[in-house]
Amino acid sequence: MASKPSIPKGTRDFSPQEVSKRNYIFSIIRNQFENFGFQPIETPCFENSDTLMGKYGEEGDRLIFKILNSGDYLDKVAAEELKTLNYKQLTSKISEKALRYDLTVPFARYVVQHQNEIEFPFKRYQIQPVWRADRPQKGRFREFYQCDADVVGSTSLWQEVELIQLYDAVFTSLGLTGITIKVNNRKILSGIAEVIGASDKLIDFTVALDKLDKIGSDGVKTEMIEKGIAPEAIVKVQPLFNFTGTLSEKLEKLEALLSTSEEGKKGIEELRFICETVLKLGLQNANVDLDVTLARGLNYYTGAIFEVSAPKSVTMGSIGGGGRYDDLTGIFGLKNMSGVGISFGLDRIYLVLEELNLFPETVTTSVKALFLNYGENQTFEAMNAIRKLRNSNIKVDLYPDAVKIDKQFKYAEKRHIQFVVKEIIDSIFTLKNLETGEQFNLDFDELKIILS
Repeated sequence: MASKPSIPKGTRDFSPQEVSKRNYIFSIIRNQFENFGFQPIETPCFENSDTLMGKYGEEGDRLIFKILNSGDYLDKVAAEELKTLNYKQLTSKISEKALRYDLTVPFARYVVQHQNEIEFPFKRYQIQPVWRADRPQKGRFREFYQCDADVVGSTSLWQEVELIQLYDAVFTSLGLTGITIKVNNRKILSGIAEVIGASDKLIDFTVALDKLDKIGSDGVKTEMIEKGIAPEAIVKVQPLFNFTGTLSEKLEKLEALLSTSEEGKKGIEELRFICETVLKLGLQNANVDLDVTLARGLNYYTGAIFEVSAPKSVTMGSIGGGGRYDDLTGIFGLKNMSGVGISFGLDRIYLVLEELNLFPETVTTSVKALFLNYGENQTFEAMNAIRKLRNSNIKVDLYPDAVKIDKQFKYAEKRHIQFVVKEIIDSIFTLKNLETGEQFNLDFDELKIILS
């Protein structure tokens, strides 16, 4: 007996109900993106390898799915090279393309490639899947959607203010309260590395620090030591592991710590403007907090960094994140093109809304009414009514086969269809509400009003 087919780990099939719920999230995010003036683009699901590799740090490079060259992919590899088992050297010869890891680097490539067609500053949004060869776990998949909004061609910090407002607007529209938008600045992290004497280990320092909430202070210290950061430097940075207080108090503590770092002071100045402006303008539901350990582990951020935490009642990691990347397009030859952007983690947002029961009941409603099939005599009249209702954007359907009526009723119940048109006699429709059990005899105009 043949075994059932399966799908790769970290990927999923989606039922009609799940797709409806996902589309509900997409529609709200897309609507708010456009309210804020962002324009949609799309890029290919795979890019040339040299577009992606080296843009996410060593950890990111390991998580990029490579695509084998078509045909004889070993054709360019000498027999001696195969014996060395040097996978890094072999990969570049047998794979020239890769699935995109995120939407930001492909967007930077898009901007550079189409720079003569774009009006700057350019505000774009993009809702497409990405792929990462990560270890699957709750809220972490190998194939998932990202919903990004970015602005390139402006250094104004008002863009950061707007992006925090955008986060607030989206999550408010989703009915999700109690979220926290954590902020930091890579200049602050650079300043900290400078004052503790670890500037040459900035990336190792920030990657380890970013894991504080996952592996704890002891785990962070261990990783820093393994990366060659001096013990005395770790002692100096230890106060950051328990960095508490109000936003103003945290900024004051940082000013004292970074008084000798021009880079660090610049980061504090930027962060103060963003946070104080956002608080003066006000947010609908979100909280803003300074998290000095926030680094996000990506090489291309140069200024503000954002990460959104789900409500404390839900066990979930970040549900969004982003930041400013002043020189991202520079890696493709376009200098002095500053950008800033944020991303929404659709799959994690879905899990949070599901756990908190925040999806409206109407989201999964497929059709409003099912016309029962009594055979050819009534089917034509039923289809004529269905056509008119559909022309009025009313979702209705016909059971396709003239089978037992009980079976048709069970079908309607399993699909959570509210109404059933039982029969049509002399242009009068017998309509039954499956939720209440009520039954009505209606002409077409009356039927249309109830189903509208």
